[in-house]
Order: sequence, then C-alpha cells, then structure tokens
Amino acid sequence: MYAAIRRYEGVTDSAEAARLVNEGFVPLMRQVPGFVAYYWIDTGDGAMVSTSVFQDQAGADESIARAADFVRDNLASLLPHPPQVMAGEVVASA
Repeated sequence: MYAAIRRYEGVTDSAEAARLVNEGFVPLMRQVPGFVAYYWIDTGDGAMVSTSVFQDQAGADESIARAADFVRDNLASLLPHPPQVMAGEVVASA
C-alpha cells in the first residue's frame, strides 16, 4: 500500500473546506484505481491534513495530481498556501 499526505496551513474556513472536500473531492478519490481510504483532518489552528491510501504508488501519485487540480479549481480561497506533500510506501499498519 501507498499513502499520500498533504498538510494545508492558513485555512480560512475549515467547515466550508470540509464540506467541499466531502461533497466534491471524496467522490473523485473513490474513482482512482486502487483506492483504499481517504481522511480529511482538522488539526486546529488553521491547519488541515488529508491522507489518501491506495493499493499502489500509481494511485497515490494520481491522488496528488487530482488534489492539486481540485484545490486550484474549488478551494483556492479557503486553502491559500500550497500544501506540504509527502508520499510513500506504507510499511506498517494496524
């Protein structure tokens, strides 16, 4: 399995960002081949983190590209700063 993690800082409206992600982005993630799970986390203090899990690296890579497009097209005013993006192989899980 592979995971992609994106951390967004300076979120201007976390409730609206969560609504748009849930209604618009989550369905896009479910369409990516190898999809396992997706989480959108409000960490407080204007920061939010997304975690996408896929069966292979291709799915994780595609999720990063789709996230960039979705943020640009739908969330730019709510997520004004580029995210910190990390991705890699899941080497332990529970």
